[in-house]
Amino acid sequence: MNRQPAPAPHTATQARGRRRRATLLDAAVDLLTEGGFAAITHRAVAQRARLPLAATTYYFTSRDQLLAEAFAQLVDTELATTRTWITDHGLTGLPDHLATADRTRQLGLWELYVHAGRDPALRQIARRWTDGCIHLIADALHLGHTDPRARLLYTTVSTLWLEHIVEQRPLDDTRSLLTLAIENTLRPP
Repeated sequence: MNRQPAPAPHTATQARGRRRRATLLDAAVDLLTEGGFAAITHRAVAQRARLPLAATTYYFTSRDQLLAEAFAQLVDTELATTRTWITDHGLTGLPDHLATADRTRQLGLWELYVHAGRDPALRQIARRWTDGCIHLIADALHLGHTDPRARLLYTTVSTLWLEHIVEQRPLDDTRSLLTLAIENTLRPP
């Protein structure tokens, strides 16, 4: 009988540490989406994760680091979700994606995006989100990533997205405007 050797104690400890850190980060993302920027404290994250307060300060040296990593996780998740949606439904299906998106999660994401204007540590994460969205649009329309039409359309999409999330505008209006914007983007010069 072939037995696998037991993992070295330090390997098991490292795996446990990675799981605890991931649990804390997931708790921070949950709090962020539920209560916004102000909801993120070491104490609140530790309570949500059901871990000791010392764990948050061990894995995240500051609230800023915790916030930045939560924002980065939100951005990565949003980009992956949006990529899948566009692949499956096309750009004109984005209003339907907005209709099914978790509104509180979207509010948390946009709140951090706006806060990045005041926080240099978050600015690069916000830029990664913007650039990632522009690339998704460029790919969907078969444009180059530096084609200004992709950025212009992203600006339209993000404005419509914000209107829907913040003002809860009707999706039919959003759908019509997005269709018009895509048609104008693809119109020959």
